[in-house]
Amino acid sequence: MNIVIGADHGGFALKEEIKEIFSKQGYVFTDLGNTVYDANDDYPDFAGAVAAAICEGRAEKGIIVCGSGVGACIAANKFKGVRACVCHDTYSARQGVLHDAMNVLCLGGRIIGIEPAKEIVSGYLQAQFSDELRHARRLAKVLAFEK
Repeated sequence: MNIVIGADHGGFALKEEIKEIFSKQGYVFTDLGNTVYDANDDYPDFAGAVAAAICEGRAEKGIIVCGSGVGACIAANKFKGVRACVCHDTYSARQGVLHDAMNVLCLGGRIIGIEPAKEIVSGYLQAQFSDELRHARRLAKVLAFEK
């Protein structure tokens, strides 16, 4: 699975911890920035890079971390084919993929610590869209909004 990850200064530390922990579990991340801490960077730059990778088919799943997760989520959802959600609990992260084909997880680096983030990211990365008829039907209706 191709996974892209990005963060601004508000999520930089959490992004680095996520990469370290999950790389040890065999996940491979393409880090789309920021690759150094910069207190003056802007979340749309990194949310846009992750979202572009998803909508262009260069990655199946993305993770964006900013201060709250909200700005990154708003920015990412401007890209066609991106279904980004802020999730600060395991249930939402897993169900977002299973039922709604969420393909970008947004986290708030100032909201949650590494222990809940580990569980949330794990649930997100392990989940797959169910393809159940009712979920596929609902997803088709959501995708029609993009046309």
